[in-house]
Amino acid sequence: MISTKGRYAIRVMLDLAENDQGGYIPLKDIAARQEISKKYLEIIVKDMVSGGLLVGASGKGGGYKLCRKPEEYSLGEIIELMEGTLSPVACLAEAKNLCPRKGACRTLPLWTEYDNLVHDFFYGKKLSDLMQKQEG
Repeated sequence: MISTKGRYAIRVMLDLAENDQGGYIPLKDIAARQEISKKYLEIIVKDMVSGGLLVGASGKGGGYKLCRKPEEYSLGEIIELMEGTLSPVACLAEAKNLCPRKGACRTLPLWTEYDNLVHDFFYGKKLSDLMQKQEG
């Protein structure tokens, strides 16, 4: 399950993309528009800055902005930065988790297929895809 941390990170990124006018956007403005606690967002954006998704500046005129264009961010990279691996089982999460039963495991193809579906879905979607205005 993707937690509020991962979901809010996408909302922050989307807010920054849609409100980009070249400068930094104050966190209080994002918090107000997204109706999310500023204190909670401080924790989230700190991780996003250290993970290289955002840049921040403090003081007058400070705030946050994207490091790249919205079409250069995959939703998968945002979610995995905030949540950790999307892999459903440990043996697929990291190369170091090699299972000694890998050759004999009859369930591994199932988990691999599921892992590929999730990975391809989230890494195939860009932040810019969410910027498309929905009608109705």
